[in-house]
Amino acid sequence: MWRVTDSTRAVGGDRLCALMVLGVISLILILGSLAESRVYSELGKIEYPAINCRKHSASLKDFGGVGDGKTSNTKIFQSAISKLSQYASDGGATLIVPPGKWLTGPFNLTSHFTLFLQKDAIILASQEEMIPMEGQNGTIDGQGSYWWNKFHKKQLSLTRPFMIEIMYSDQIQISDLTLVNSPNWFVHPVYSSNIIVKGLTILAPVDSPNTDGINPDSCTNTRIEDCYIVSGDDCIAAKSGWDEYGIKFGKPTQHLVIRRVTCISPDSAMVALGSEMSGGIDDVRVEDLTAINTESAVRIKTAVGRGGFVKNIFVRGLNLNTMKYVFWTTGSYGAHPDPNYDPKALPIVTGINFKDVVAKNVTISAQLEGISKDPFTGICISNVTIEVNELKKKKLQWNCTDVAGATNNVTPPPCALLPQKDKTDCAFPDDKLPIEAVQFKTCLHQRILDLHTDLHQRVSDLPLVVAPDVFQPLKHFEWDHLLLEEEAVADGAVNGERRSCYGWSREWWKKKLQTLQRQRQCEVLAASLKTVGLVVGRWRKEEGKGISRKKKKEGKEV
Repeated sequence: MWRVTDSTRAVGGDRLCALMVLGVISLILILGSLAESRVYSELGKIEYPAINCRKHSASLKDFGGVGDGKTSNTKIFQSAISKLSQYASDGGATLIVPPGKWLTGPFNLTSHFTLFLQKDAIILASQEEMIPMEGQNGTIDGQGSYWWNKFHKKQLSLTRPFMIEIMYSDQIQISDLTLVNSPNWFVHPVYSSNIIVKGLTILAPVDSPNTDGINPDSCTNTRIEDCYIVSGDDCIAAKSGWDEYGIKFGKPTQHLVIRRVTCISPDSAMVALGSEMSGGIDDVRVEDLTAINTESAVRIKTAVGRGGFVKNIFVRGLNLNTMKYVFWTTGSYGAHPDPNYDPKALPIVTGINFKDVVAKNVTISAQLEGISKDPFTGICISNVTIEVNELKKKKLQWNCTDVAGATNNVTPPPCALLPQKDKTDCAFPDDKLPIEAVQFKTCLHQRILDLHTDLHQRVSDLPLVVAPDVFQPLKHFEWDHLLLEEEAVADGAVNGERRSCYGWSREWWKKKLQTLQRQRQCEVLAASLKTVGLVVGRWRKEEGKGISRKKKKEGKEV
């Protein structure tokens, strides 16, 4: 999987890391996002929404990548990212992963960098490398069954890798990806801030172990929206460290927005808060979510020894269908990392608000369990309608211990610890968090034609452009570079075909590109044009200048 770190700074340092992992589907809205992404195949133009646009770009094929699903591209990714990272201080860089199946082991991304997967690009995790890996829309396939089988057989000596892990970073965008079959959690931003996760499709078998969808961990200002998640564990889980380690580090997850997400997870929660919450979870805003065939909606998980807090939680607009529980809190959740936890470290759970919930085909309306002598307080539930499955329903629909709060307009009637209080309307903030105000720019990337595949397919279809006798950069073009072989001019040109500016036909280029590995290479020119067409210039070795139209008119070789 891919691990993204800003390894040059310590926690609390002031260096910023801006990362984007993007995908694009031509000419359609992407999974309900408000921006439209387009691909202009004629000249390799790609338009997409992003927090930041990059000045430089290159294709994975430019570095020798092979997208056959068999050849390892680990070193290619590492080399490409290393070289493109040199542009971090000059507008940043984009690495384009073109259509194909790209097998790779783990690699690190870097600051001021965009990994862009085109439609039909699939990143495959290598099963031979015992470290995490990641991917995009295009698709990233973690090939997790290899790991799940070893986990079930207790044959692992290492922790299973996450698909995408982002550490100590700021200004992060992960959008418009399809992620499948992660060995462990899919997306794990940790100790990071200003994160947008948008338009992801996350798919794993519902019986796969620990395949959480998106888990912000000790993160500040996070926005998760417009995602579709099928998971063997929690679709989304907010975390902040485990027992004494989380207490010591003391970095909460706070200012988290989750909206317009659909979840399917028969054995876990749509949104979980915890259980690793020892650094604290504060100011979480959840709205307009849909759960189908899912164990619970928003679940709080904690235990004695966790410490920390869960507070200021605001939930509204849930549409739930086929649920075991609607409301579920647990004060005795599971294991500890080691026996050194502090049994006196009790979590504080308070200010939990639910409103405007509709649930159908439910087994149990609520299982609300706090901690003895440490009750969960300030629970507010209003305007909730729950339709219980008559065949599966439990006699006790609201099971409440060690909790306190109030309810209003809730069906079926809640437990005595949450009494009816008329005119109660549970809170949801009117203000907007800073991350909600972040708007995407429209980035236009005009891709240089790929030397190995695109050039011979497209050069004959481009309009004629007249160049000067001595080849020089023209003022009305934006010039970039392309590697072409340096050799003598070929004999003749195919009559009747549209040609590039010096008369070389598509077939001529195809022939020459096939012999590229046997040729010396020189850096010539190519172009992202502001006006029309493409100019491909060459230098004659013996003359050091371009071939002119004048020579063709004189009957000389072209």
